[in-house]
Amino acid sequence: MEEKIVVTLSRHLSWSHFIILIALKSNEARMFYAQESMNHCLGVRELRELISRKTFERKEIANAQITETSPIPADTFKDPYLLDMLGLKDEYVEFDLEEAILRELEKFILEFGKGFAFVERQKRMIIDGEDHHLDLLFYNRFLKRLVAVELKQGKFKADYNGQMKLYLAWLDKYERHADENAPIGLILCAESSREQIELLKLEKDGILVAEYWTALPPKKELEAKIHAILTEEQERIERRKLLS
Repeated sequence: MEEKIVVTLSRHLSWSHFIILIALKSNEARMFYAQESMNHCLGVRELRELISRKTFERKEIANAQITETSPIPADTFKDPYLLDMLGLKDEYVEFDLEEAILRELEKFILEFGKGFAFVERQKRMIIDGEDHHLDLLFYNRFLKRLVAVELKQGKFKADYNGQMKLYLAWLDKYERHADENAPIGLILCAESSREQIELLKLEKDGILVAEYWTALPPKKELEAKIHAILTEEQERIERRKLLS
């Protein structure tokens, strides 16, 4: 870390924080966790928890979907989301997932990210005389925009894109206030289809897809999985650069 940055951080972080941060392999990760600790007054235990759950790497995986033309700011979402706190068993349906999120809403929002506030469940939208229902609606006070969340039990399908675009257009027309930014959407799937997502270019419409894991794998397995996904996404970014 640069000396000026260290001086600034030293006003907010303890020596124990610095010991943990110095052990990290990349400067980008150090700065991310240092900023998180400073902005949210994290203790040493909370900082260790963020690092053990690979928060920086999961932010980077989600950021890999975002291009310069995307209305979604970097670091808004993660991929995957670790929803082990919901206590879901192997056999569950989308309703069970939604119920568990609402039951453990505080823990979910902590995993979801800072600045999110829950607005409504099963948001009703009447379009052409037919009822449509958005699973979860949040508001992010830092981004000043509504955040639509759709929960899908299985693997991502291309037609989820059209559904979310419709919901975002409706929210933009009927729910967005004059001082707010355009709504964005998150499709949470048990398994993503990364090539489909890249081809559909969902980020241009303010939509991001992320996986959710209902059980936290052992530390080494978690590290290996996150590393493999991050490496794959970084390769996709490099291919996009070459093609452009």
